[in-house]
Amino acid sequence: MSTRRQFLQRFPTLLAVPLLATQQANATTLSGPLQRFAANDQINLACIGMGIQGFNDVNAALGNPGVKMVAACDLYDGRLARAQEVYGEDIFVTRDYREVLSRKDIDAVIVATSDHWHDAITIAALDAGKHVYCEKPLVQSLDEGKAVLEAEQRNPGVLIVGSQRVSSLLTEKARDIYRSGELGELVMIETFTDRFDALGAWQYSIPRDASPETVDWDTFLKNSQEMPFDATRFFRWRNYQDYGTGVGGDLFVHLFSGSHRVLDSLGPNRIYATGGLRYWEDGRDVPDVFIASCDYGKQAGHPAFNMQLRVNFVAGGGGDSRTRFVGTEGSLELGWNSITLKRNKLPAAPGYGGWDAFNTFAEPQRKEFEQWYKAQYPPAPPTIEGPKEWTYRTPEGYSDHVHHFNNWFTAIRNGGTVVEDGAFGFRAAAPSLAANVSYFERRIVEWDPLTMTSK
Repeated sequence: MSTRRQFLQRFPTLLAVPLLATQQANATTLSGPLQRFAANDQINLACIGMGIQGFNDVNAALGNPGVKMVAACDLYDGRLARAQEVYGEDIFVTRDYREVLSRKDIDAVIVATSDHWHDAITIAALDAGKHVYCEKPLVQSLDEGKAVLEAEQRNPGVLIVGSQRVSSLLTEKARDIYRSGELGELVMIETFTDRFDALGAWQYSIPRDASPETVDWDTFLKNSQEMPFDATRFFRWRNYQDYGTGVGGDLFVHLFSGSHRVLDSLGPNRIYATGGLRYWEDGRDVPDVFIASCDYGKQAGHPAFNMQLRVNFVAGGGGDSRTRFVGTEGSLELGWNSITLKRNKLPAAPGYGGWDAFNTFAEPQRKEFEQWYKAQYPPAPPTIEGPKEWTYRTPEGYSDHVHHFNNWFTAIRNGGTVVEDGAFGFRAAAPSLAANVSYFERRIVEWDPLTMTSK
């Protein structure tokens, strides 16, 4: 076990604050990520899919210097009008994403459509010579992954998948702590994201002018089942298997991607999911309570462990999200804007005293056992030196979303790599989609995270 001095040497940012050798946590402010750029390095950006996440993505992208919004695409006219209200009447707007990809003045595109369009538009954008930011999940189904990865390989454009916590300062700090060995041997991960409101449960607002005249319904359907125009299905597409990926693709993928970054893991090899539609019976065909258990086999750098994921759309007391890594010498908990390390090494000696079976021995055996135990396991000094609990917090106003886009833009300008390329993004999406398969087909899914294929 490392000493207090060794611990501080690994994490020098802790020296900026007083050290308290108590259970009370210390807080550290971490620096921001933005990089400088040359004046001729401006990136002209377009967004395909101007729904909730489309606007969020554009705003995060524009939080980086040297980025200009030049075009927007959506199948609902009202969103195009709103894009011009927000980003300027001079931006190009269209219903047809192919018109965006054909423009020579566009360097990079955000793909923030419904999930069932992710693969086709991402492949088309890469083949058109664009850099691509594709919202998570990278694909809607497991069999779509290969084609996207092949498009990434044959084109020079930089592909990044939009799970922003992968780039978070908190995730990087957690990764450093895990790699230092402070947790000992990893045993399991407990993670959840809960919500307690209609918008969190995907009951998104539907504009009053929604109609076949203002919405390109036929294009939206893609290759899904034909049906008359349905505004609810268009604006609340996450509720339906035809267009979305349910809880798995919306929320599990965040939990997988962050955990995989911390651990440098390729993913689980066995996934089982259960749950049900418990409250939001509004016509949706995906569950609102979703629970998955995953087996991670031995991989380079860490032993086999288990991961448990949960999402509940009726979370009493409000929504929250947390990931907890549990090891033999401590635990590491990631929240929205902080991480907390708790160090507590398991004792080497077997149990003794208290409620232990020792108390069930007859008196002669108790005395004999006590004498033997004290000789076999003499008192040892505390196994943990220094503070047992530390908390790190991001600076006020820090955005991992802006940081994630900065990682993409830096790679575009410098010819570098990103933290969440296609393979990483697919390896985070795959167990999420496998959880859907497990739930709907009521079976365990075997997955090979190395080859990214089902067994």
